[in-house]
Amino acid sequence: MSFGSEAVGLARAAIESEVRGTPIDCGTTDDRFADASGAFVTLSTYPGHDLRGCIGFPMPLFQLGRAIEEAARAACHDPRFPDLREGELDSVTVEVTVLTVPEGIVADGPDELVSEVVIGRDGLIIEYGGHRGLLLPQVPVEWGWDAREFLAHLSLKAGLPPDAWTYKGARISAFRGKIYTEATPYGDITER
Repeated sequence: MSFGSEAVGLARAAIESEVRGTPIDCGTTDDRFADASGAFVTLSTYPGHDLRGCIGFPMPLFQLGRAIEEAARAACHDPRFPDLREGELDSVTVEVTVLTVPEGIVADGPDELVSEVVIGRDGLIIEYGGHRGLLLPQVPVEWGWDAREFLAHLSLKAGLPPDAWTYKGARISAFRGKIYTEATPYGDITER
């Protein structure tokens, strides 16, 4: 079994355990699951591909296996949506994004910052005035955003005005992610 298949299988098992109230029935064999890493789990409706839940840990606070399991359980209770129900398990796809450690982007002004952001490679975090927002690398690709639009939506995600990324004192960090997703519920796993 590939690393990506194990990652998604672990997330799927944690989701089923959370929704059904049963013990988790899944193990991993790849040593990378013991390394500390950030991870996000995204649930999407199928076939509509609408967001159904997305929770994770941007920093490597836990071993990867635990981060995936905790994120998967939490994604079932994303506060933006009703709790995931057992009847929905066959109509959601599971995606796991394994993150690198976020690093601050150093840029002299907004134009240089825009030039540092690579769509499809970078996920971004903004921190400003007690607000914080994060968007995964796949989000601007899915929405067709350029770097400026990505930064504007990142600001909005943090509850800030869309130009907050240009404010003096706004901290922008970038990270990369390996994305593993089910093509269909319980289906083949692909890497994006």
